Amino acid sequence: MTVAAVQMTSGTEVAANLATARRLLAESAAAGARVAVLPENFALMARRDIDRRAAAEAHGDGPIQAMLAAAAREHGLWVVGGTIPLQVPGETRVAAASLVFDDAGREVARYDKIHPFDVDVPGRRESHRESSGMRPGSEVVTVDTPVGRLGLAVCYDIRFPELFRRMSAAGATWFTLPAAFTVPTGRAHWEVLLRARAIENLAGMVAAAQSGFHPNGRETWGDSLVVDHWGRVLARLPRGEGVVTATFDRAAQEEARLVFPALSHRVL
Repeated sequence: MTVAAVQMTSGTEVAANLATARRLLAESAAAGARVAVLPENFALMARRDIDRRAAAEAHGDGPIQAMLAAAAREHGLWVVGGTIPLQVPGETRVAAASLVFDDAGREVARYDKIHPFDVDVPGRRESHRESSGMRPGSEVVTVDTPVGRLGLAVCYDIRFPELFRRMSAAGATWFTLPAAFTVPTGRAHWEVLLRARAIENLAGMVAAAQSGFHPNGRETWGDSLVVDHWGRVLARLPRGEGVVTATFDRAAQEEARLVFPALSHRVL
């Protein structure tokens, strides 16, 4: 089964970002992908929390969700919609929601990012406090797809292996990670963390990233990857906008889980 990771350099204009995302989803389908993954914040790299709140949609309604559903339906493509800002009733903060649409354009899963990125980036005068504008989720989410049972995570979640263990225990055979990684942390940890989560769980990983310099002043690492269950990098897009595809070998994964049963050897 072929999967696609979409890499973008999203800006501050939702309409322009949606047009780019739709074009890259079409490229993914043309390359034979059954499932395509968009990056975190693909529809808006906001300058301020107030801009993100202004763009937030009610769940099930709005131009961002309409584009995702229409692109999935038009191209017969499952779409993991990166993250989008969704309104939270009674809250000024928004949810960073990763929505999954099937190839008929129906929403089949929603994961709200659990771990806010509240850090000062080592080696840079760069500070992030996502929790000031984002309400964290609390539910672990998996969903059946043509590529197998998928576990949903976002960006900073990659640093919390217990989340991936929970998804693995729920039957996940592969994971998606939309991301907007900083450059220092990306350079130091991006690939090793992605490969580690794949190896630990004998599961595939599709990491779709933001890349480059954004109009809101941020710089993101890029390096979108597709990694197989053995930790091999099957596809990579180091920088810039585009799509990479790769095919997961389900039979090889099942054999590895049988002859190398690390998952069943867990004690703690």
